[in-house]
Amino acid sequence: MSKKIKLILLLLLILLLAVVVISSCIGAVVITMPEFLSIIAYKTGFSDAMNFKPQQAAVLMNIRLPRVVLGMLIGAGLGISGAAIQGLFRNPLAEPGLIGISAGATLCAVLVIVLEVGFFTKLSGIIGFYAISLAAFIGACVTTFIVYRMSTRHGKTEITTLLLSGIAINALALGFVGLLTYMATNEQLPVITFWSLGSLGGASWETVSGLLPFIVIPVIILPFLAKSLNALTLGDAQALHMGINVVNMKRIIIVLATMAVGAAVAVAGIIGFIGLIIPHILRMTFTADNRLVVPGSAILGAALLTAADMVARTIVAPAELPIGILTALIGTPVFMYIIVTERNKNKL
Repeated sequence: MSKKIKLILLLLLILLLAVVVISSCIGAVVITMPEFLSIIAYKTGFSDAMNFKPQQAAVLMNIRLPRVVLGMLIGAGLGISGAAIQGLFRNPLAEPGLIGISAGATLCAVLVIVLEVGFFTKLSGIIGFYAISLAAFIGACVTTFIVYRMSTRHGKTEITTLLLSGIAINALALGFVGLLTYMATNEQLPVITFWSLGSLGGASWETVSGLLPFIVIPVIILPFLAKSLNALTLGDAQALHMGINVVNMKRIIIVLATMAVGAAVAVAGIIGFIGLIIPHILRMTFTADNRLVVPGSAILGAALLTAADMVARTIVAPAELPIGILTALIGTPVFMYIIVTERNKNKL
């Protein structure tokens, strides 16, 4: 890894740290920077001085920090999955949702909510809210498996077939979601809306600990595949000649992307465009080298989603704007700009 890439990643980490601190301080209960540092120092045992109010410490440790950390994890998972999927498809307009991950998760979550499926209803009595999250994660895995099997022949996965299968499964899943929404009662509709619009409002340390392994594993492993993704841009045959096991690499990337995006959707609902626009911002600003784009997308995705959540919970306070609306309002113009730019470069 070159010094330039290391420097850019360091700058992105500094940006993320700044966003985390600002997001932790801004809200209905204002916390100044010295008070923030004092609370952290006191809670971690580095200082006995209490230069803050107990209410500020309670808000920071029990409400705001879990939400900030959850936003970081989900943003990192969506960002790095988007970069890896785009590298795999060799298509800058690809994103994890194209292979049915988000649609499958949403379908299973809505299915459980509307039909009150027996097994998950019993499970709800044991693990409460997490029953829907578990259903959503299972849905993401099942749809991804179906798409993968449809596109695999004689042990080889055809990217074009994978993409088309994903589009078909997406349409089918969203059709069933529409049908179930039509059948839903007035009490069920607000819960379905949560999955449709996305929110970090359910953040807690338990949620963070449950999501952590599903995000950390892809974030650690995917950057090691960045060099292979660079080789894959030359084509499958060239990558094979360079000694890369293309079949295994495709499987690993699909599994890791499903793990990260499925878990993220299970916890926070559908949050669009993070996996699509973050890799593009890095490519357009710095370089298309996946050794920067893949890990950089995790860091920038974490920073962007944390900042977006801060805006979502403060812009219409005391109410809260669903974060999926905000990311769509930001992401759609960027997506349109990318399409026009790529068309002008004759890449579409």
